[in-house]
Amino acid sequence: MKTKKLLYITNGITGSGGLERVLSIKASMIADGFDYEVHLLSLNEEGKETFFSFSKNISFHSFSVSGNPVSYFTSYKNGIQKIINHIQPDIISVCDDGLKGFFLPKLIQTDSKWIYERHVSKLIEARFGQGVINKVITKVKWFLMEKLGSDFSRFIVLTDRNRKEWSTLNNLEVIPNPLSFYPGESSALDQKKVICVGKISYQKGQDLLVEAWDKVWRKHPDWKLELYGKSNEDYLNTERLKEKNILHFPPEKNIMEKYLDSSIYVMSSRFEGFGMVLIEAMACGVPCISFDCDYGPSDIIIDNEDGLLVKKESTKDLADKLLLLIENNDLRQDFGKKAKVNVQRFEQSIIAQKWDNLFKRILQEI
Repeated sequence: MKTKKLLYITNGITGSGGLERVLSIKASMIADGFDYEVHLLSLNEEGKETFFSFSKNISFHSFSVSGNPVSYFTSYKNGIQKIINHIQPDIISVCDDGLKGFFLPKLIQTDSKWIYERHVSKLIEARFGQGVINKVITKVKWFLMEKLGSDFSRFIVLTDRNRKEWSTLNNLEVIPNPLSFYPGESSALDQKKVICVGKISYQKGQDLLVEAWDKVWRKHPDWKLELYGKSNEDYLNTERLKEKNILHFPPEKNIMEKYLDSSIYVMSSRFEGFGMVLIEAMACGVPCISFDCDYGPSDIIIDNEDGLLVKKESTKDLADKLLLLIENNDLRQDFGKKAKVNVQRFEQSIIAQKWDNLFKRILQEI
């Protein structure tokens, strides 16, 4: 049987964000473990080094897009069409959380089957401090996404709760993200460290975490909060946090070592698409505390069994739960052991098989 060709289309693969991390894992496990010829297309990245490692079995493609909106969109469409004509893929999977990727099935001439992968919540468009005009623009974007989403053979979301955001679509399927790693060892949970990984931003809510940490730090000044991720100093001045034992570090390639050296993971996001960092921490035997935000944490953490869910954006509750795990070593150890077991449902081979089954079903459809 002829090897089927799979093409992923995304904005970029050289960054240190969650989408790049997930794509490096997912595309690599498909290329290495199954009989697919895997291609990956990104924009403006010719010759650039990737932050995460990708399989050598993947073929990479990139082209330049720039200029005013008309020029950009024209070069975007023509560049993708040219590469698709060359590759002749059987399946195209669009991994672009913006609006432009939704138009591709209408713009591109191909017999390929189309998949759309949604990695974030719709709420990513509803940014802090939006005025009336921007709110209207956001509503229009959501409307267009719903209408255009039906052009894909499948529209993939990460959790069951994510389904609720796309109520008009009947092509939805849920496939969660795979684990990045599953080390044989676990954290001893004896270091006085709490860790949070993610870009310093309104979405990730580190401002709420800093507010909650004030209560924790005053009671336990020997504990540290470590933040890993890109920083926007206009949003949160990380230099001023050291006095409260809050330390900021840039994105870390070997983040597994940092999890293994921590005792609690905390997620303070206002909204999420999934929560990759939660399953990574749990794989290292680290108990997690998270706001019960839309969407992801409640699909990953089993509250009061392997971690704790907190009322969304309640800094008081977040502080109280942090203090509970800091002051109760036995509970911390129990949660950590159960987290490492429960997170195995996201193991790479399990998730890879879900994708393989999906590809086979789509290719059989007329």
